Amino acid sequence: MKIVVAGGGKVGEVLCAELSTQYHDVVLIEKKAEVLERLLDNYDITGLVGNAASYDVQMEAGVDSADIFIATSETDEINMISAIMAGKIGVPHTIARVRKPEYSSQLDFVRDSLGIDVLINPDYSAARDIAAIIKYPSALSVETFMGGRVSLVEFEITAESPLLGIPLSEYRSKFGSVRICIIHRGDEVIIPNADVHLKPEDRIHVTGFIKDMNQFRQVMVDKEYRHKSAMIVGGGRIAHYLLDLLCKAHISPKVIESNSKRCEELSAKWPQATIIQGDGTDTNLLDEEGLLNYDAFVSLTGVDEENLVMSIYAKKSGVKKVITKMNRIKILKILNDIKIKSIITPKQLIANDIIRFIRSRANAQGSNVEALYRLADNQVEALQFRIRRGSKVCEIPLEKLRLRKDLLIVSIVREQHLIFPSGRDTLQAHDRVIVVTSDDQLSDIDDILEA
Repeated sequence: MKIVVAGGGKVGEVLCAELSTQYHDVVLIEKKAEVLERLLDNYDITGLVGNAASYDVQMEAGVDSADIFIATSETDEINMISAIMAGKIGVPHTIARVRKPEYSSQLDFVRDSLGIDVLINPDYSAARDIAAIIKYPSALSVETFMGGRVSLVEFEITAESPLLGIPLSEYRSKFGSVRICIIHRGDEVIIPNADVHLKPEDRIHVTGFIKDMNQFRQVMVDKEYRHKSAMIVGGGRIAHYLLDLLCKAHISPKVIESNSKRCEELSAKWPQATIIQGDGTDTNLLDEEGLLNYDAFVSLTGVDEENLVMSIYAKKSGVKKVITKMNRIKILKILNDIKIKSIITPKQLIANDIIRFIRSRANAQGSNVEALYRLADNQVEALQFRIRRGSKVCEIPLEKLRLRKDLLIVSIVREQHLIFPSGRDTLQAHDRVIVVTSDDQLSDIDDILEA
């Protein structure tokens, strides 16, 4: 597929890196020559310097022959204008990043009236994920599928865990539907079979029916209680969306923000929240504002190093749940040593959304990828497929399917029924299926079979 990306910023670079390795023809439009030159040197792409909202620039980039146009510049208006223009030129599918709350409140109207196929808001996606992590006190991360019916929840195994030494084959008898889908052990990622045992400091992704998951969590931790409060440092766009989600969940938030105008705006919109003007990187201020009295701490400034330092301080101070926003993924390599586990990377969230859309369009005749998440430091994908009639996987017991290595069928939704399958279950036409795999090239449910 030919894909034109407008904007070589954080998101644009992630897309160039990932799409160029998936045999796509990627063309980048970037206003800054030095940025374009760096990305051309680093990735197998072509590009040109220019304004993506210019008709002449789009034509020079070959937009008229492109399959997908993606606008990811820093300006919402430029993204929308360039995506509309690309659609008028004839691109079949257009995607635009839109971040401002005033646009996000009317995304459906903007999308339908302007003819843009996908409008994506990374700040809202980040806020949604943060809120989910806060709601699951013992979880490191939470990903949801099937409209929230299926969750993949990440936990860490402690040296005192009663789960140590039990083969996964015994989990059905102990925890019903609960399935361990991924084990992240140091730098190694394992899609486990029934004979695997857990080890201390393993990070596991688990799914199952809610009642079984609740029983499993009670084994994971001695006592789990609902988080009722959160301290947030940084009052930007992510905080805007997060405040709305937390207040609706009856979690009391406090925001520390240095910009006085922004403090006034947040205070006016959310009078039930506590808004403090000050420097959130000042540990004395954090202590004065009662850091230890809060169940969760979230660092959301625009500087990765500040977020990291504040999170370390909150963790060492004894805050139960610490969540850190990071943009530069390479910095994450040191985090295992300092025990910061819940990481939010907005640019990766939006890249995942866009790549899911591209995967589904790249295989228009197959069982399209309806949802995609990257897990375990992006080494594993969890994909949601819809099965078409006549698929090679239909009506065969799962235990008899010759599946690819390092792949697991996690769950099935059939009509309104959720199934966590055993080897005797079968897949049927129109089922929705969740698959976990370390293979990043799957685009159809038939791809789960050995070639």
